[in-house]
Amino acid sequence: MLNMAEGVVRLGALAESPIVATLADAFAKAGRELAIVGGPVRDALLDRTVHDLDFTTDAHPDEILKIVTPISTAQWDVGREFGTIGARIRGEQVEVTTYRADSYDGTTRKPVVAFGDSLEGDLVRRDFTVNAMAMRVPERTLIDPTGGVEDLVAGRLRTPIDPRVSFGDDPLRMLRAARFASQLEFEVDPATTEAITALRETLSIVSPERVQGEVVRLLATDDPVRGIRLLVDTGLMGEFLPEVPALRLEVDEHHHHKDVYEHSLTVVNQAIALEKTRRPDAVPDVALRLAALLHDIGKPATRRLEPGGGVTFHHHDVKGARLARKRLRALRFDAATTAAVCLLIELHLRFFGYAEGAWTDSAVRRYVRDAGDQLERLHILTRADVTTRNKRKANRLRSAYDDIESRIAALREQEQLDAIRPDLDGNDIQRILRIPPGRDVGAAYRFLLDLRLDEGVLGADEAERRLRAWWDARA
Repeated sequence: MLNMAEGVVRLGALAESPIVATLADAFAKAGRELAIVGGPVRDALLDRTVHDLDFTTDAHPDEILKIVTPISTAQWDVGREFGTIGARIRGEQVEVTTYRADSYDGTTRKPVVAFGDSLEGDLVRRDFTVNAMAMRVPERTLIDPTGGVEDLVAGRLRTPIDPRVSFGDDPLRMLRAARFASQLEFEVDPATTEAITALRETLSIVSPERVQGEVVRLLATDDPVRGIRLLVDTGLMGEFLPEVPALRLEVDEHHHHKDVYEHSLTVVNQAIALEKTRRPDAVPDVALRLAALLHDIGKPATRRLEPGGGVTFHHHDVKGARLARKRLRALRFDAATTAAVCLLIELHLRFFGYAEGAWTDSAVRRYVRDAGDQLERLHILTRADVTTRNKRKANRLRSAYDDIESRIAALREQEQLDAIRPDLDGNDIQRILRIPPGRDVGAAYRFLLDLRLDEGVLGADEAERRLRAWWDARA
């Protein structure tokens, strides 16, 4: 529970920091107002780490630049037309923005920028009450016109004005509601949730890049499942990632299968837990979390009801990878992330054949080769994909994966698995077979690579003998 007395102390400490004191003194000497605003105030009250410092002022951009130049080592326009000037002060980056009083045209999310004349007016136009608080400096006065402190205490996410008006102005705020619900572990106010449901289709005016940005920020939180549930329950997820709500497959009385949607959310949670255990100092792995969320999206399209009550999803891994590629491209994800997520989805079932019977060294080598630089993520995803309540089965699968990781480590030490190549390269093939570059060289290379995977290192002489025999047999 939030301790307001401690929160006030933390805010006071923030105001006393050298960078804030330096900036506050400069604006006061210029006869201008200055306040720390938004996230830093919220996080100080919540005893969270304060990262970037954002300030707001009654000074316009040209005057902001004039004030900060003598006390900073660098200055830049973050968006002069939006009233924001950036500066580096005492080694830290800050942004100072003129009070805003924007309006929206209802057809795009780009505001008609208008500078405001009061701090309170600026705060009311912000997305949520917990982000609509400010502390005047150097006075150290908390300004909270919309009840942000009360909502912090209650663990509640609410818009400063009627949510239909707020989301109508900027539909991206609906996605931000899911992100902040996860980030702060807050419940979303019922009226706010109802407004998201009612206005979900207005998300279409938001660019794919901005939608993607919020998806990434949501997945990077410690508890993205909270926000995912909000997006699915309100129908907003269906507007940009419909494959996720589609996982809620109907179950009839004759055919039974695991709840694919709930299973996928469990996999996300388990992947995050494993990620933190195996790589405790790493930044949140958004590609891994995307793969965990989407790994079964091929199931609805491949679902088959079998006589006797069985349900199958043959090739849902391949189908899911194709669906994911199309959707991630539409959301403008970068090529590397898209390729990683799709490969993980395509390979996520590969291990379960190992659990049924130990693989040969050849099969282990192929597993490593096919996973490439996604092997560590594949380890985590495959382990996270075990959600059975049958403890005996879960222990068997865990032991099997422990075994395969041990074998990979042993083979890597023996054979440098990360750089598997045939014993002969393309130039060797052309010289031995006396053929020019072309398809035959590629076919010979693949033949030798298969030998390498199946039998390990052969040596150049044996590889040449086998290559000549293969070539003669083709004649």
